[in-house]
Amino acid sequence: MRFVLSLSLLLISTDVVAQRSILDLPEVQKPAKAGLEALYDFRFAEADSLFGTITKRHPDHPIGPFLEALTLWWTILLNLNDTSYDQTFYAAMDEVIDRSDFRLKRNDNDFDAIFFKGISLGFRGRLRSNRRDWIRAAADGKRAMDYVLAVADVDSLNHDYKLGRGLYRYYAALIPSRYPFLRPITTFLPPGNRHLGLNDLYQTARNGNYLQTEAMYFLVQINYLYEKNFQDCVEQISWLRNRYPRNSFFHTLEGRIYASWHQWRASDEVFEDVLERYKALETGYSPLMAEQALYFLARSHIIKGQAKDALTHLLSLEALTARLDTDSYFKVAGRLNQGIAHDLLGQRQQAIARYKEVLKMQRWGSSHTNARKFLTTPYGSVDDNG
Repeated sequence: MRFVLSLSLLLISTDVVAQRSILDLPEVQKPAKAGLEALYDFRFAEADSLFGTITKRHPDHPIGPFLEALTLWWTILLNLNDTSYDQTFYAAMDEVIDRSDFRLKRNDNDFDAIFFKGISLGFRGRLRSNRRDWIRAAADGKRAMDYVLAVADVDSLNHDYKLGRGLYRYYAALIPSRYPFLRPITTFLPPGNRHLGLNDLYQTARNGNYLQTEAMYFLVQINYLYEKNFQDCVEQISWLRNRYPRNSFFHTLEGRIYASWHQWRASDEVFEDVLERYKALETGYSPLMAEQALYFLARSHIIKGQAKDALTHLLSLEALTARLDTDSYFKVAGRLNQGIAHDLLGQRQQAIARYKEVLKMQRWGSSHTNARKFLTTPYGSVDDNG
């Protein structure tokens, strides 16, 4: 049945081209676009109000629960340590899928049903990926692929619809080599192409109507994590920051980009501003944002040999992460860097105590490897960036 469904979607009839999507209606376009701009700038109440006008006009359409879940999505992104909203978000995506399936039973070429089912599967998969639920995330991605490729084929001139295809092409080429344990899931999927995927994403970022910002965000992530393209990263994050100055997620991402390329002066400026906004209780500046700021400011001081200043930030980070029941990334990384700071100050016994504590905590990346290394050889005794 899955292969029959895939084939029917990918060989979608020309009748669907003539269908008018809800996204083409002026009564939807204006509030939807204005709502998305408010959403990305963290004016959540304004976004909800604008999206609500669409839901009232089209109460049974899948667009309603999808748009209404977007502020919830950003609430989750702002503090990924908090899983209390997950089930509500999953329920919203399930409702979008159910409404889409109802429409597809009546017309298996229903364009809106195909589009919103594909995008909701994609969002559900993104959250599962954030939760390291890799198998179910990959399964959602596989199911979403059927729909996003169909949408792109139906209207090849609409740059918004190229986003899903671009993401599929890029990650289908990337994932098998980077995450070998997912190869069994991707073996029978159409092959990816990183170059073509990036080209689709850049077209949406330049010319998209609804999904321009999403495409720009994905390009930042791809250029930051995989392509290692600093120039494009800076251009793209600058576009996002200038357009949405209240968005704390983009704000901290900007600082991480500068830190990744060791642009510490620029990174310090960003994260000092993040801390000030957190202290001022500005919308979106959650404890997780402050954790990132404190950690990267500490790393900057360590790189510069300013161990006392680094330790001040790390102790503030320790106090902030004490609220957590789990060993988050920044909680573990902060403890490891406390050991590094103590080593730089010649306080070997304190450093050893911190490294031993790290080994009792959850392993994140090379945290345990580095802790064992520095237990044997103090940080700073040889040329070492940690």
